[in-house]
Amino acid sequence: MKYVCSIKGGGIRGIIPCCVLAALEKQTGKLARESFSYVAGTSTGSLLAAGIAAGIPASQLLAVYTTRSKQVFSPAGLFADAVMVSRGYKYESINLCAVLHDVFGAAVNWKMNDCPIGILISATAANDHNWFFVKDGPKNAKTTGTVGLLDAATASSAAPTFFDPWTVEVQGKKMAFFDGGAGGLANPCYQTCVEMFQYDTFTPEETRVVSLGTGYYPGSDMPPKGLLATIEWATDTLVDTSEDWMDKAVARQWPGVAQKFDWLLPSGIAMDDLSAVSALLSVGQTAAASMDWEKVLS
Repeated sequence: MKYVCSIKGGGIRGIIPCCVLAALEKQTGKLARESFSYVAGTSTGSLLAAGIAAGIPASQLLAVYTTRSKQVFSPAGLFADAVMVSRGYKYESINLCAVLHDVFGAAVNWKMNDCPIGILISATAANDHNWFFVKDGPKNAKTTGTVGLLDAATASSAAPTFFDPWTVEVQGKKMAFFDGGAGGLANPCYQTCVEMFQYDTFTPEETRVVSLGTGYYPGSDMPPKGLLATIEWATDTLVDTSEDWMDKAVARQWPGVAQKFDWLLPSGIAMDDLSAVSALLSVGQTAAASMDWEKVLS
């Protein structure tokens, strides 16, 4: 049996699946990369997927979330809101990419094709088209295998209004990309199955997908008030609305292939809310303690 890890978007809420993956490594005594034949992610999930493929321990990735997020989400607070109003986004994507360069070590210059396991990273081009950065395979178009791993992850994480678009060169053409969630693919589970079963050598009979969320909180029935609240609602909705229906689509088309795991948040937590790190760690640690990975991967 081949096991696959698919991780949803959610910004700083990536702390939760990161805790769960750290528990996997503790329980199995090996890197997450050794447990999965394929990884996929959107936005913060793409950062984790790239880290898994590069062989970075989940505990090290967790430390990045807890100690270096201020470098990514800077400036903060009211000044960040003012910056967004004036230029259309709060944070510089180059800061995120710089942190990744510090973390990825020998894998910093990897192309998608250099990943030793299968990988999918979703992003949305500025021309509105969805893109799926994957390794060149026996049945796909072989267009994204030479894209840089960190370029793909940064592009997938550039959520509109939060970050400026990230430019990636694809077959000699420079293109601007935003977060994959902007194209309705914050949950990459369904497209991952398409890529594996239609364009790779995986089959549903021999594959099991573990779909990890980044936490959820029931939305309000009341509309947001004010421009900034409406912008935040719209951006978060791009992430949250695809969460359930993607998993349901997989269940309909490939029954029994995927297991979904997600966890209730104590409150609504914005993707860049650094004040919620402690709360997210608490949710993540509780989630990690509840995961019996031996049972999941059996």
